[in-house]
Amino acid sequence: MNVFESIIGFLNDMLWTYILIALLIIFGLYFSFKSKFVQFRYLGEMFRILGDKAMVTPEGKRGISSFQAFCISAASRVGTGNIAGVATAIAAGGPGAVFWMWLIAFLGAASSFVESTLAQIYKVKDKDSFRGGPAYYMEKGLKKRWMGIVFAIIITFCFGLVFNSVQSNTISLAFNEAFGTSRLTMGLILAVLTAIIIFGGVKRIANVSQVIVPIMAVIYLIVAIIVVIMNFSEIPSLITMIVKGAFGLDEVIGGTIGAAIMMGIKRGLFSNEAGMGSAPNAAATASVSHPVKQGLIQTLGVFVDTILICSATAFIILLYGDFATSDLTGIQLTQAAMSAHIGSWASIFVAVAIFLFAFTSVIGNYYYGETNIEFIKKSRSALLVYRLAVIGMVIFGAVVDLAVVWNLADLFMGVMALINLVAIVMLGKIAFAALKDYRGQRKEGKDPVFYADSIPGLEGIECWETKEEALKDK
Repeated sequence: MNVFESIIGFLNDMLWTYILIALLIIFGLYFSFKSKFVQFRYLGEMFRILGDKAMVTPEGKRGISSFQAFCISAASRVGTGNIAGVATAIAAGGPGAVFWMWLIAFLGAASSFVESTLAQIYKVKDKDSFRGGPAYYMEKGLKKRWMGIVFAIIITFCFGLVFNSVQSNTISLAFNEAFGTSRLTMGLILAVLTAIIIFGGVKRIANVSQVIVPIMAVIYLIVAIIVVIMNFSEIPSLITMIVKGAFGLDEVIGGTIGAAIMMGIKRGLFSNEAGMGSAPNAAATASVSHPVKQGLIQTLGVFVDTILICSATAFIILLYGDFATSDLTGIQLTQAAMSAHIGSWASIFVAVAIFLFAFTSVIGNYYYGETNIEFIKKSRSALLVYRLAVIGMVIFGAVVDLAVVWNLADLFMGVMALINLVAIVMLGKIAFAALKDYRGQRKEGKDPVFYADSIPGLEGIECWETKEEALKDK
């Protein structure tokens, strides 16, 4: 196992130290400037369209709404990265890691807009709903099916298997800490619950997510706000600590500048998934009148995940006086910090919160694998094998060592992000053209509607009519 861990560690260092961090920042800046900082200029618009109802299909069925698609992606985003991942970043990189987590969220939000808009443009029909994502826009937009297949294989393995083992690992540790529950027992309980949901299809996943995600996020934020209010006088020094740590100006409290940057960006990307190519799979499922609407919704998801929920966890830990000297990491550090603030019952609260956060991540992650398996080949037997493998990895993750699953997650996440970033840079002009079309219609006071010929020369479109076809239908 030591040789295996050494190889994974070496590959991680190569990928993250020399390639990915630079690309995430450079491409994030590129997308921000090309879209004229869409992630900030359209913040109000994001909230406005969150309440849009799903469009009705020609067969008279209502599809998945923007909010439901937002919740599917949030179900995957909002998970262990927000509670355990932030703690891991601070333990390894010091308070400065939080600054770099924020930075990658602000820049990555523009990347998220581009990838999710492209997913909507190139989505395909899936019975009474839609599916799509990077594999689909690689095939239809870039005309590179081989690239789509490579991506589909990696995301299926990464999200459906590796990331789900991270989620179950965190849940089992949290329940072991709070209740003394056997980690294997927790893994088996999770496996049964996962099976019930994933055999029900995307509609069941959407319905479960839209109920659990908002409730758990709001409750967790309320508790975090209470902790911040209790320690309000310390907030200025807290912000100073984060900024100093980000640039290596205060190494006494742990973490070098290199560790702060790497851990902040790694854990930030794991949490908000901006530019990684995962959220577009959820974005494609929505029935909206214009692709840009879902691009904006997914951009909002990055802010909710990192700026709100990750920051809440970071503040709880950093306001805990013993965080720098504690030998705890991951979920157990968050539990210790929360207990110090609001009492011993907090350990139980965090265990329940992480269960809800991580369990919805498991089912959201599962869907990403399912839609990509269908891209490669529609096969009931392949889907059954995948579902059984997901359930198996949930059990495996619950009992295995923490470091192994996080290192595997980092490696596959990095490879995924690398492939997707190359694709969205090559297709970025299409997303910018869609934004220009959307902006023009909004200036005219219209509810924007997209057509297959809204962008001159657009090819590979399956789910959008031309203006002429739309007029005939009326």
